Amino acid sequence: MNKAQCKEFDIAYNYAKSIKEGKKVACIETKQAVDRFFKDLDNPDYIMDYHDITYVTQLIETTFTHSQGEDLQGVSLVGKPLLLEPWQIFIVVNLVGFKKLDGTRRYKEALIFIPRKNGKSIFAAALAWSLSLLYRKSASKCYIASAGLIQSMESFNDIRNNIIRMGEDKKSGGSFVIKDNSYEHSIAADFAEDGSMYIRALAANPDSQDSLNANLAICDEIHAYKNSKQYALFTEAMKAYTNKLMIGITTAGDNEIGFLGQRLKYCRNILNGTVKDEQYFIFMCCANPDENGNIDYTNPITHEMANPNYGVTIRPEDILNDSLQAQNDPQQMKDFFAKSLNVFTASRKAYFNIEDFRKSDSKYNWTIEELVKLPIDWYGGADLSRTYDLTAAALFGYYKKEDVYVVITHAFFPVAQAVAKAEQDNIPLFGWKEDGLLTMCNGATIQYEDVVYWFKQMKAKGFRIKEVAFDRKFARQFFTLMKKSKFKMKDSPQFFWYKSQNFRFIEKAVLDGKFYYVHNEAYEYCVQNVAAIERTDEMVSFEKISQHNRIDLFDASTMAVGSYLESVDKTKNNWWGNTNEEEDE
Repeated sequence: MNKAQCKEFDIAYNYAKSIKEGKKVACIETKQAVDRFFKDLDNPDYIMDYHDITYVTQLIETTFTHSQGEDLQGVSLVGKPLLLEPWQIFIVVNLVGFKKLDGTRRYKEALIFIPRKNGKSIFAAALAWSLSLLYRKSASKCYIASAGLIQSMESFNDIRNNIIRMGEDKKSGGSFVIKDNSYEHSIAADFAEDGSMYIRALAANPDSQDSLNANLAICDEIHAYKNSKQYALFTEAMKAYTNKLMIGITTAGDNEIGFLGQRLKYCRNILNGTVKDEQYFIFMCCANPDENGNIDYTNPITHEMANPNYGVTIRPEDILNDSLQAQNDPQQMKDFFAKSLNVFTASRKAYFNIEDFRKSDSKYNWTIEELVKLPIDWYGGADLSRTYDLTAAALFGYYKKEDVYVVITHAFFPVAQAVAKAEQDNIPLFGWKEDGLLTMCNGATIQYEDVVYWFKQMKAKGFRIKEVAFDRKFARQFFTLMKKSKFKMKDSPQFFWYKSQNFRFIEKAVLDGKFYYVHNEAYEYCVQNVAAIERTDEMVSFEKISQHNRIDLFDASTMAVGSYLESVDKTKNNWWGNTNEEEDE
């Protein structure tokens, strides 16, 4: 088949062209995917397989029907053909169309990142069905996996229902053996000399599943994956195949520092050209913030930008109404951003909006080497957690000329516990280590010598450290070592009324855009895990959201802030909060 005979390619090409020419609303990431598509069409390293494009799209549209739902006029879609939208055909063209010169598939992995109610689950089912048949001569085996089996069953049931509707199940005299019981949910067919196929729905549980072998996997709702092992379970299962394809389909969630959040960073780097990965296809639809980090979430243009099925399965009046309701309900707003605009939000239990921190931090760009040269007095804080968990150190100072508060933080973790905790609690410890934000202590416990050494290093670089605050509860050895190294130490008990003023000070500095944390992602991680309870007289007590989260770097920064504030009190010889300009001078 040639290009002129492939109408599906024309649909995808015109869809991409409409975005490139600005005729169709699209987010930055979709525009980058389109630019990549046109660039690849001119790349002599790739050829286009028009036959497979037509095979997959026509197979879906002629054999696959809706199992539930209504159109925009309220007419039932049950039993009606699944007609692919241009954006879906664009995905198919990329996934099965591009081949290397040796005839093997170009893409081995894909991420489809779209909001809820955009036909995600049925599209996943249609891909599992059509790709399994496309690769049947290789004895195709496909897994449909989610964090929970119930989500995997959404797509599995779509395939099963369509096989039964067509009379192709074994009970009706067809080729497909369907097992749907408490032990197994699978569909299998043997086409004699023409190959075979096998599709199975399961939960992504690496602790109870191993020795999987497949050439296809569709991982749905990967925002709910608690660690990378759930995803790696299927990438490992494909090592025996050349023409393999791993597809992740998901919506945003409320844990940006989790597996999906880290994966999205990597994918965005591919789209913007920072990272080169020719085997990874990416299609992302989400709302983009303006230059100030704000999202115009009640604007229909923003709604269309984030939802590829806007006006198809997404009713414009409904999403507009949802946005207006979210305007007056903070909890509903987080759900709206995550589910309808595909924008990560902090956990609903989290106190801070991390975007406020990022907005303030982005205004400044000093390096550590530049900060040490500034006329700043620095105050330290050390949050010495249990000896086998995350420990944090911080320096805090005020740069009067620019009227900005600066915090420098560093984390410590025992190497013997790192692998287990990174996987169990989903903490990117090894990424922090690579970025120079964390020290791995040798052994099974925190080595306080490493914490002391960090303060000594900072002092040796030229940071004028006036004193270091700590809680003596865990710190006898640390205190002794610090005193030997000539540091002035300050006991800082963890009373909520004392920590409250430090907490509020940071909060105000952030909201005023006067807080800089040197773009430290580990600090951002901790900020997003802070839960707080408002008390009387503006007091606030805070803790981590759950036992699996950490806030230690933030805690260390509040201790350093407390030391700074008490120093200001002593300098003014007055109560904290005095605004006498003459004394300020």
